[in-house]
Amino acid sequence: MKNQVPSVSVKYEANGASTKSNEMGMRQMQERVYQKRGEQYLLIKSPPASGKSRALMFIALDKLHNQGVKQAIVVVPEKSIGASFNDEPLSRFGFWADWQVEPKWNLCNSPGTDGGKVKSVGAFLESSDQILVCTHATFRFAVEKFGIEAFDDRLIAVDEFHHVSSSEDNILGKQLNDFITRDSVHVVAMTGSYFRGDAAPILVPENEAKFDTVTYTYYEQLNGYKYLKTLDIGYFFYSGSYADDILKVLDPNEKTILHIPNVNARESTKDKHKEVEHIIEALGKWQKMDPITGFHLVKTPEGRVLKIADLVDDEAVKREKVSAALRDPAQKNNRDHVDIIIALGMAKEGFDWVWCEHALTVGYRASLTEIVQIIGRTTRDAVGKSRARFTNLIAEPDAAEAAVTEAVNDTLKAIAASLLMEQVLAPRFNFTAKSAKSGPVEGFDYGENGYDPKKENVGFDKHSGQFQIEIKGLAEPKSEFAQRICNDDLNEVITAFVQDKTAIERGLFDPELVPEELTQVRMGKIVGAKFPELDAEDQEAVRQHAVAALNLTQKAKEIALSASNDPETNGNTALIDGVRKFAMDVRELDIDLIDRINPFGEAYAILAESMNEESLKQVAAVISAKKVQLSPEEARDLARRAVKFKQERGRLPSITSADAWEKKMAEGVAFLARMKQEAANG
Repeated sequence: MKNQVPSVSVKYEANGASTKSNEMGMRQMQERVYQKRGEQYLLIKSPPASGKSRALMFIALDKLHNQGVKQAIVVVPEKSIGASFNDEPLSRFGFWADWQVEPKWNLCNSPGTDGGKVKSVGAFLESSDQILVCTHATFRFAVEKFGIEAFDDRLIAVDEFHHVSSSEDNILGKQLNDFITRDSVHVVAMTGSYFRGDAAPILVPENEAKFDTVTYTYYEQLNGYKYLKTLDIGYFFYSGSYADDILKVLDPNEKTILHIPNVNARESTKDKHKEVEHIIEALGKWQKMDPITGFHLVKTPEGRVLKIADLVDDEAVKREKVSAALRDPAQKNNRDHVDIIIALGMAKEGFDWVWCEHALTVGYRASLTEIVQIIGRTTRDAVGKSRARFTNLIAEPDAAEAAVTEAVNDTLKAIAASLLMEQVLAPRFNFTAKSAKSGPVEGFDYGENGYDPKKENVGFDKHSGQFQIEIKGLAEPKSEFAQRICNDDLNEVITAFVQDKTAIERGLFDPELVPEELTQVRMGKIVGAKFPELDAEDQEAVRQHAVAALNLTQKAKEIALSASNDPETNGNTALIDGVRKFAMDVRELDIDLIDRINPFGEAYAILAESMNEESLKQVAAVISAKKVQLSPEEARDLARRAVKFKQERGRLPSITSADAWEKKMAEGVAFLARMKQEAANG
């Protein structure tokens, strides 16, 4: 690698647990899903390459044979993903049945338009056959044509569930809500993204609450791999044309998927074909096109011949030949089949190339979901592949450029994606309030000295990849829905927070920021907007759990990075040791302390490392030009917290206090008083 790309590096144990199969041929995640096979509504949250397709086969077969379900309909977002549900001889590995789809009922493989395929769905519903595979679009049209009643007593399995939303313009989301309201079907939903990239929820809350969730984390998956031990996530800033700087981050010796920018993106030169040519020229001398695969053969200056697959080419025949060569099952285990894949909109979701070591993406992508899917291309376990990385190549802000504000915006989005991925890749946090009744939890290791009843303890279960953390003063969720959010959906809340422009701008570049403004006011507002159906107590509990998860990850990472030069630090213990060290170094692990940590502090350190001083000042100048004013809503929130302060301390916060947060609450009270006075004076 010619340049060091500032990266977050996450290390894993590689103990092989997630790839071992039980006597029924089920891997760790699939076994966990199968235990919930009796649920009518099941949501599977599990990373790319963890085996969701096969997990569905196991539970669908059980529902068809043992639960009275008539037929199973598997719905995928695009035709290429339909191949994941081809026939599988499951009995060969110990299961009691095989997965078989009649060729005519895998509509992803059949020719023709969605309109013609809708008739096939109708014919299937009338038949005695059991399994059909089709795209989201075909299914939508079929439901519109036949009505939701036609699907009674059937299983509807929706792959890549994050494509769905409850918003009015998402037809599939509305149809799923109608199915659940009618309550005559079984639904299995699967997603590898954990969260949506936009604000619309996938289902309306009352329907989402009906789902039982199986969460299998990235940490469990990667920790249980056999070969892949380290995943790096970094961003690299370039000036001028990205194609000129591409070899600073593209190592021809690494198996790479390179996503070039959309033609409408700021980073694009507006000629995607020339960009591909430029990249090929930078890599070496073009020799010829392989007549069988359609790959470009390019000789590097060292004399090696690279095989480069171009998925950007608009010529349908050429692109289909390349796509077919990449999908060739005979080459699945051949590491030397292809070296570099250049793509624009393809080779993201559901694209399976186990040898991929580097996902290099030019320009910020439209959503965090898309970034997670791209990173998922590298997180496959393969012989000899001990390290993988994702690099986001971003245009450096230039004061002379008119588009500087847009460049700053992309920078902030990249940081948000990086923060979120650190969170997704970390072990799972379970927080409990410290009380006199607190005690050790079975299966958790509390360190050398064991559990101490006099202090807040941090336990870790290396088998499940879960932390058990006691925090003094932590609000506990009361309702079942709030408990589920705290257990399974904190990343949803953290996603909304790190994508909030005000939060990230102030967290990185406001020298006068009081961290509680972010952790209490801003996060509180986000939780309130995201979960309006929760009462104030539950909203506060969710807020505290989300802030604790985000801030403990950041503090642990900071400690782990400072210890990374220590030869004693081994493998994946760095983050675990970081959480423990932080908990031991503070006098008391309480929620007030956690609220006082700026969650963007470590992100700023990485940004400063990856950008030159002039560009960093430019970003700061653009952001500080937006003077933050107190909104009536924020003043009300501060006033509410001032009331709580009075209940705890017996006095209102003082505007002259040396404590910045107390002063801020007092400012909120004063602002509200001024507003009321002005309203009274007309």
